[in-house]
Amino acid sequence: MIHRAPALRKRYVPTQRPSTVRLRASLLEEANAIVANEYASELALDDIARRVASSRRQLQRAYAEIGGTTFRDHLTRVRMDRAAEMLASQTLTVREVAHRVGYRQPAQFAKAFRRHRGVAPSDFRATMRPGRFTSTQLDTRAAA
Repeated sequence: MIHRAPALRKRYVPTQRPSTVRLRASLLEEANAIVANEYASELALDDIARRVASSRRQLQRAYAEIGGTTFRDHLTRVRMDRAAEMLASQTLTVREVAHRVGYRQPAQFAKAFRRHRGVAPSDFRATMRPGRFTSTQLDTRAAA
């Protein structure tokens, strides 16, 4: 008698109604616009949800299902991208950049930047000098 392994069951993934997908995409778009404009201020998921006339849970679902991320991760990514732009300009100190992207403590900012980019803010700035790495090369280094 031959024993066969039980067939692997496919995980049930509920499909969303098109209207639900549209609603969540709209919520995400509105929330992302607020983050893009106000990333330097203290933003909280509850406040954003209220401003886009949604519940906290609905906005969390929009970020997870439509954006493939979380609110906090998206906010951090926006802040770190803006910080990298500011550091590359070489006109602001790391402390000033930290404050401009919404961090009260420069040490917290440096830790978050290092985690996101794989390099300390001051080292990032040093590599942005002419003849050194480009930002694309740095993104590749951070991903490695």
